[in-house]
Amino acid sequence: MKKILKKYSFLLIVLGINIITLAGSPQIGKQSFLFTTKNLFNFLFMLTPVFICIGLLDVWVEKETIIKIMGEKSGIKGVLIAFLLGVSTAVPLYALLPVAAMMLKKGSKITNVLIFICSSASIRIPLLLFEISSLGLKFTFVRFAVNIVVVLSIAFLIDFVLSEKDKISIFENAENLLGHTPELK
Repeated sequence: MKKILKKYSFLLIVLGINIITLAGSPQIGKQSFLFTTKNLFNFLFMLTPVFICIGLLDVWVEKETIIKIMGEKSGIKGVLIAFLLGVSTAVPLYALLPVAAMMLKKGSKITNVLIFICSSASIRIPLLLFEISSLGLKFTFVRFAVNIVVVLSIAFLIDFVLSEKDKISIFENAENLLGHTPELK
């Protein structure tokens, strides 16, 4: 029972705050419940296809393929693929974290996973198109160039700072988070 309460503590806290708000001010409480419910459904709506894709990636793509494309010895090819995957995303960042865990589980280099996450956060193609229309091509180009340098710097700096023990721990946590997959014959 304690484990369940701990696991769902945030949800229970939000529910408690909504109930208290409803008791104190019914109109605001009602709006709060509607807002919370709407956001919960949006969250689930976004995560469901992501988890389906992760499951398919886990079953369909061999670990050796990911290691070859984005692993330790992938070089500049792995960096470019991670960057292109990152800039082409259009989902919230919380939906990318399970994808990053799957990439780690399949043997991607930590640097490439960091490039994927950082480029997703700051250099998305839809964001670039919006910036071009709102702020102009010159501003967008300068920000794009600076962000590329920053994204690569962050990824390589974090990889440099992490010890081998830290890297092993990260890979183990990714494996534990997603669970072990059975070997298909």
